Amino acid sequence: MKKTIILILAAATSLALASDFPKGSPDFKDSSTAAMSAAKKSGKPVILVFSAAWCPPCQAMKHDVYPSAEVKAFHDKFVWAYIDIDDARNERAATKYGVNGIPHIEFLNAEGKEVAKQIGGTSSEAFAKTLQNVLTKTNKS
Repeated sequence: MKKTIILILAAATSLALASDFPKGSPDFKDSSTAAMSAAKKSGKPVILVFSAAWCPPCQAMKHDVYPSAEVKAFHDKFVWAYIDIDDARNERAATKYGVNGIPHIEFLNAEGKEVAKQIGGTSSEAFAKTLQNVLTKTNKS
């Protein structure tokens, strides 16, 4: 019983840390299913960010890149999802997209077809260039 309580508290702490976004962050969905549903309605391309609270490059992207001035210009042009790989509900999506290292970012068109992929952290400037390239590929620039 004690072990179960500790596991539940650890999972809750991890989820709380993973969803604690800085001011100015995109409006992140919490699953690939929610993101794809929103994309089908809006026609916008999708960004699936596979991440974890314990991952330093993931946390750097979360705090420095996604809310940055360079990336903020792209917030409304995509449907964003922040997917915690430690949450068992996300295991199917992580498997589907071949997540082996994080941060793992999938860029999909509104129909769910992969347009690009990024594994590892990057700067705000480089990520903004990637976003522009994805928009060009999906004809949403």
